[in-house]
Amino acid sequence: MTLIAQPQSMHFTQALGLRCGRELGPYQLVYETYGQLNAQRSNAVLICHALNASHHVAGTYPGQDKSEGWWDNMVGPGKPLDTDRFFVVGVNNLGSCFGSTGPMHTHPQTGQVYGADFPVVTVEDWVNSQARLLDQLGIEQLAAVMGGSLGGMQALSWTLQHPDRVRHALVIASSPNLNAENIAFNEVARRAIATDPDFHGGHFYRHGVVPKRGLRIARMLGHITYLSDDVMNAKFGRRLRHALAGASFQYTTQDIEFEIESYLRHQGDKFSDYFDANTYLLITRALDYFDPAREFGGDLSAALARAKADFLLISFSTDWRFSPARSREMVRALLQNRSTVSYAEIDAPHGHDAFLLDDARYLSLVRSYFDQIAQQGGFA
Repeated sequence: MTLIAQPQSMHFTQALGLRCGRELGPYQLVYETYGQLNAQRSNAVLICHALNASHHVAGTYPGQDKSEGWWDNMVGPGKPLDTDRFFVVGVNNLGSCFGSTGPMHTHPQTGQVYGADFPVVTVEDWVNSQARLLDQLGIEQLAAVMGGSLGGMQALSWTLQHPDRVRHALVIASSPNLNAENIAFNEVARRAIATDPDFHGGHFYRHGVVPKRGLRIARMLGHITYLSDDVMNAKFGRRLRHALAGASFQYTTQDIEFEIESYLRHQGDKFSDYFDANTYLLITRALDYFDPAREFGGDLSAALARAKADFLLISFSTDWRFSPARSREMVRALLQNRSTVSYAEIDAPHGHDAFLLDDARYLSLVRSYFDQIAQQGGFA
């Protein structure tokens, strides 16, 4: 059965107070829903997206080829998160470039495009905006909140900011904060964008240009960190493009010679055609800033003491961007608080991208967990 997706938009006139001290408003959130909310309003699941994803979690758009949602293998009729039983909500975060209010929109006070003047947003701000949306949808409590990578940080934050509104949290390929190496990768990517001559201090819209060179480099760098060494060697190795075409080997400094170079440049070109540079800066900063233990002197156990939800945490053995060790930190902290926690570390070769892929063990685990949630909720 094909799931047909339909984007929706909700307008909020009341300003949202942000952790940076500013307010954002009025604003809109773009979202999609799948399945039906039951009479008890107890079967809702919120999906939180990662860096370059959006509200389009699952299904396809009518008449559009290649429009599958970014987690379509996970969400839908008969899939691990079964929309025949659950009401699933995907929300595009503030600051994004896929419909919700962001840097590409007009500032209501100035009449100019926000650009670099868009306020800094955090994971906690996103969670609060999502809670407002759920209020409008009549959902007081979630059966579950779920996300991978940056989405997993949001799922964790939900259990701390609104502990009474979440029964289960699925935190996948994520961490309680970024280590210095991850922050460093993000900073290099931001510098690539900010030093592009077409960036114009974030106000490139006024000049009718896009800092594509910076975006390409940022995406190429990021993509390297999402893949494992094993996958990169298996897919590309040291293979030469020209050698495959039968041409003689040539020593160059600028041409694309290796297949991995061609792949990365293709990913960078594609990304620069659809993603917004200011959005990239905002979202990577939100990643950097997230650290619920900060206000507890770095004590993660104390930070997670507020959580009341049951947890499923999943990590992948070759994910060095969000390593299994970071998931185990969260598991230990939750167990110290006597939370109900299930944890799986899956031996998979795909690196960080594994949370998006079709690993049978992974999908079966998620399916089993949602089966238990449905049975507990009486809507199995």
